Amino acid sequence: MIAGGQIRTPRLVLEPVSWRDMEDMARLKADAGAFAMMLGGVRSRQQAEIEMAEDLACWARCGVGIFAIREDGRFIGMTGLHQRPDGRGMGLRFALWPWAAGRGLAREAASVVLNFAHDAGQRRVVAVTRDTNIASRTILGGIGMTPCDSFMRDGHKMQVYESVRPARHELPLSLPPRRPGGG
Repeated sequence: MIAGGQIRTPRLVLEPVSWRDMEDMARLKADAGAFAMMLGGVRSRQQAEIEMAEDLACWARCGVGIFAIREDGRFIGMTGLHQRPDGRGMGLRFALWPWAAGRGLAREAASVVLNFAHDAGQRRVVAVTRDTNIASRTILGGIGMTPCDSFMRDGHKMQVYESVRPARHELPLSLPPRRPGGG
């Protein structure tokens, strides 16, 4: 699934973020249409630069992190995992430019990143969204995440979703069938 540092889907190319993505990421994170509902809301350029450094550190530390999403070579958004500041664990996040929404691209990108995260050894991945954010809730349910908790933040009810896959060493071993009359 990841070859040459990329994940490819039929329509998208996802690459781990790098400093060359800084301009695109800063613009996306400053846009209220794309980032207003994200934890912390819209970001200043300085905040976006701090987060880029954190994203790169996450890749180095955990082997997973944030991806830039491109369609036909054009930056359309971001998705990936980050260490949630509220202690809930590794959180899946996604944000696309509003003009890129409505075609299933966020679902496509989030789905392959969730699978990538589990394949990379992340046993549990969470995602948090406002209860009223039906689009995000639909995406999260559509990629197999299930509601597991809720809480209030800044007057908004938040829904916590999770995806849990057993670690490879926790998977049941498949035993050969017993031979009739044999022990």
